[in-house]
Formats: sequence, C-alpha cells, structure tokens
Amino acid sequence: MTEPLFLADLDSPEVGQLVALTGDEGRHAAAVRRLRVGEIILISDGNGTAVRGPVATADKTGLSITVEEVLHSPASPVKYVAVQALPKGDRAELAVEMLTELGIDEIVPWQSERSVVRWAPDRTERGLTRWRATAREAAKQCRRFRVPTVAMPMTTAELALRIAQTDLTVVLHEAAEERLGSFDIPTSGEVMFIIGPEGGLTDEEVDTFTAAGGRAALISENVLRTSTAGIVALAQLQALRVRGN
Repeated sequence: MTEPLFLADLDSPEVGQLVALTGDEGRHAAAVRRLRVGEIILISDGNGTAVRGPVATADKTGLSITVEEVLHSPASPVKYVAVQALPKGDRAELAVEMLTELGIDEIVPWQSERSVVRWAPDRTERGLTRWRATAREAAKQCRRFRVPTVAMPMTTAELALRIAQTDLTVVLHEAAEERLGSFDIPTSGEVMFIIGPEGGLTDEEVDTFTAAGGRAALISENVLRTSTAGIVALAQLQALRVRGN
C-alpha cells in the first residue's frame, strides 16, 4: 500500500530527527487514520521537501516520526499557471483537484464576463479557502510534495498585464485557428493558459488577451466543460514540452 502523505512545517530536517505532526493534520492522522507506532508515513512541507519514516509516538493530539529519509522534489524549469474562470457548483473543486494531480504550479481564479458564479467581496475569502483546501488534499492524495499556489482572483485587465510577464500565454478557445499541438513550448519560464467559463469567452476578452500577447489555441474538436478544458490543456502542454526536448 502507498504510504500516506501529510503536510507540516519542516525546518531543515535531518535523518534521525524526530518530526512532529500536530494540529488538525496530526489529529486526523492519529484519531481518524488511526496510525500507530511503527507505521511508515510521509510528511511534506508542501514546497518540495518531505521526510519518510516510522511513527515514533502517537496519541489523540498527533504523532511524531523518526526521519529515515529526507526527500526532495525539485521545481520544474517550467512553471504552469492555470487561469480558471469561476465554475459553478462542485466543478470548481473538481477543476482544482485534477489540475493539482496533473502537476499545475499555480491556479488563478478569474471572474470572467460569463461566469455564472460571482465572488462578492464577502465571498472571496471563503472561495479561496475552499480552493486552497482542495489543492492541499489533492496534493496529499497523489503524494505530491509541492502544493500549488491558489492566487488572489484577477480581473480581465489584471490578467492582460500578467500576460506580458509570461513566456507563453495560451487562450483556450473553440474558434481558434491554431491547434495547441503546433505551438513551440518554452523549455523554461512561465507558461500560462486561460480557461473560459461554461458560456465561453466573449469576443472582447479574446481580443484583450491576444492584444496583450496571448495566443488563442484549439485543444479539442469538441467544446469542453470548463472543469475539463484545463486538464486537457495542461496534459498537452506537458507532452509538447517533453517532445520538444
């Protein structure tokens, strides 16, 4: 069975050191998962470092492990950023979960023109908390040592400014003339892709993004749901980068 992964702060861990898992994460491991002394687990800081070892102590408040291995997951030379138009219902969590599993580095919520869901100021923090919790749990589930960043929401104008800072920005659009497979993908730097809402991007949004340097791309013969499109785009970008190398 795959060893379970938990998240905690790690301060320059070394082999032989005791590392404690406390708080909600520790209580979940000890009381819900009922991990016992001697069982092997992983603890990661969510930033690429993890430790592996047997549980040394356990009670209802948490547990500790004796570090047998210190593991590192180096950052990729390419940073993938998904701009996700706010989906409705549980599709937001589904999109965040699948993007995390596939290796996204950053997710930017976007209040697009046709988004049914609206994050009013009093709902923004709640929405961000939900997306960040989903990313954390998905990273643990897929044994990923790096938890993606869920950034503050951006407006269309703010995204246009960020496009200039990327090495490539892809605007996913069902009417695009170019296929993503025809693009030359950077081997380093930041690659961003913009996922529209269920109702699609407006012409004005496409014009704004392409005028800022984004490139519209087709990723499927069919119109994909907003929670699916990002997964397809990220998988294609990763495959194209590997092929280019």
